[in-house]
Amino acid sequence: MTVIAHLSDIHIDGGQRSVERTRAVMDYLEDLPHDLDAVLVTGDIADHGLPSEYEQARALLKSRHPVLICPGNHDDRAAFRQILLGRPKPATAPATATTTTPVNQVLRGDGFVIALCDSSVPGKGEGFIEDETLGWLDHVLVLTPVEVPVLVGFHHPPVPLHTPYVDGIRQFGEERLAALADRHPHLAAFLCGHAHTPAATTFAGRPLLVAPGVVSTLRLPWEHPAHPEGHVHLDQPPALAFHVLDDDGRLTTHYRYVGNRS
Repeated sequence: MTVIAHLSDIHIDGGQRSVERTRAVMDYLEDLPHDLDAVLVTGDIADHGLPSEYEQARALLKSRHPVLICPGNHDDRAAFRQILLGRPKPATAPATATTTTPVNQVLRGDGFVIALCDSSVPGKGEGFIEDETLGWLDHVLVLTPVEVPVLVGFHHPPVPLHTPYVDGIRQFGEERLAALADRHPHLAAFLCGHAHTPAATTFAGRPLLVAPGVVSTLRLPWEHPAHPEGHVHLDQPPALAFHVLDDDGRLTTHYRYVGNRS
């Protein structure tokens, strides 16, 4: 059995609130009586893409469990790569090699593979998976035996979630990703963040599982029209998802609130 913790949208911003909520989630994971197979963090790590924010995030996300992180629309690829992932810019490399190229990562575990794709578009809120990333993902899937399930993650959901605020800046060009999925039956599920609400739907005939936001929760359209604070709910505690992949290849997801309501 494979157990993966999935959190998203920590939005470290130089203030104490985002730090405390992220620390509450990570402390909860560190205190678990069993080791996790992975911890995924699907984007919006730094609220402003600042080096100081990534320095804080790097310390907060340090774990005894394997951690895999992808960028979101609030992130800066260069600082993300150099500070959060600890990959300094090579002195002889062209600037584009470390500043504008997508940040894609793969984790090959015991009986599973996780491929995290960069769906961010520098300077924009919406998402799009570049051809380079689709080629990389196709290569990961080709190299993975068909009996091994592959979970594919990114920041932006590739379908509407019936939340207008998020749907306007979701992942577009998604038909290209769906076509890739059709060629690889062992692509078992898609995992994402961005929406700041736990959700489950389907995309390309697979489960699409959305992690809740750590820093805040999105009120749904039927929850907030008369609320003076609009669509952002700050009073809910931070939350995360656990994805469980059993030996028969069945995927189950549990959502958990963590800590207090600060």
